Amino acid sequence: MTLRDLSPRAGDLDPIETAPHEEIEALQLDRLKWTLRHAYENVAFYRGAFDASGVHPDDLHDLADLARFPFTTKQDLRDHYPFGMFAVPRERVVRIHASSGTTGKPTVVGYTSRDIDTWSDLVARSIRASGGRPGMKIHVAYGYGLFTGGLGAHYGGERLGCTVIPVSGGMTERQVQLIVDFEPDVIMVTPSYMLTILDEMEHQGVDPAATSLQVGIFGAEPWTDDMRREIERRLDMHAVDIYGISEVIGPGVANECVETKDGLHIWEDHFYPEVIDPDTGEALPAGEKGELVFTSLTKEAMPVIRYRTRDLTRLLPGTARPSFRRMEKVTGRSDDMMIIRGVNVFPTQIEELILRTPALAPHFQCVLTRPDRLDELQVLVESRGDLPEPEREEIAAGLRERVKSTIGVSVAVDVLPPESVDRSAGKFQRIVDHRSR
Repeated sequence: MTLRDLSPRAGDLDPIETAPHEEIEALQLDRLKWTLRHAYENVAFYRGAFDASGVHPDDLHDLADLARFPFTTKQDLRDHYPFGMFAVPRERVVRIHASSGTTGKPTVVGYTSRDIDTWSDLVARSIRASGGRPGMKIHVAYGYGLFTGGLGAHYGGERLGCTVIPVSGGMTERQVQLIVDFEPDVIMVTPSYMLTILDEMEHQGVDPAATSLQVGIFGAEPWTDDMRREIERRLDMHAVDIYGISEVIGPGVANECVETKDGLHIWEDHFYPEVIDPDTGEALPAGEKGELVFTSLTKEAMPVIRYRTRDLTRLLPGTARPSFRRMEKVTGRSDDMMIIRGVNVFPTQIEELILRTPALAPHFQCVLTRPDRLDELQVLVESRGDLPEPEREEIAAGLRERVKSTIGVSVAVDVLPPESVDRSAGKFQRIVDHRSR
């Protein structure tokens, strides 16, 4: 690989990116006091939750006092569907996004005009941290619509001064054609759909490493460093992680820096992070792994106080942006953890073992069943080429053994021919749960 040095120049960074951490903490405290009062005075849910917990916005004297305030959960947002969490009159809300609602009512989020400006600035900062520059062309293959990914990336790219190509997801053959014809420098897409685009390039006879792409900004689902190496090797480009969650704002809450790729620097001037024990709710010290919690600091339309993301990570000191803490790359969520005969298993653990097996492609699904009283896991994974059945069975046996020795659980493995596992133009469905059927 011959990856270009795309590290941003110090003079191109926002002043806050090079400010002393003490200045950022003072800004956080000031903004946190405003946020708590804004939520308490304008959102009935927060007023009731604070009162029930015996706390008031005036009780916040330093950042540590935030731990006294109650959490917000996805269920709270669903219980107040559609607009009950808004802190401004509906007439001031210029845009509404929502989750897919596949497991219940969608969670609805709103933005004032100022919120949209803040979001655009943060995504622009994230693209620059990834190696993007004004004048570059950005191919946006995140979905547009109620999902925050497409429009979040779009407005951020324009704010940075880039030429945005709003392709959205799907129509994979056309994605490849536009990459070849329009020669974008940057692509923003889910990592699983990037793999689908890669396969289509090779199917069309396009050499992925010979395309114009220099940077891929991947988010919306957990992915591993092994996946990074796979994408960088095949495309000869930087693969950088972006983090966001719709309820907090969307993409642009945190981002990896292209010069280090060692975890995501959180834009702490707008979001205050905590890591808690997912079982007890107790705050954990820096460096310990737990559930990520965010409090927004500047959102007008829909502030969130101690929102439980369900993402599992840990907080680390900053590196490329020393004043901002990093969050370790999210490789699992508390709600995608599979418990197989007492052993905790995450799809990303399976992914790591698959990507270290040269004969296997990174297209797989974990199928859960309960034929009797015990849960069973079957891994469906594609081979990289058409292989005879005896060879596929031998590879499957090897993967079964590696899962058993590495993770400590027995699973069934079926190695399938190429293009046997369902593809996705968005977030890939890694877990198929048949246990309730």
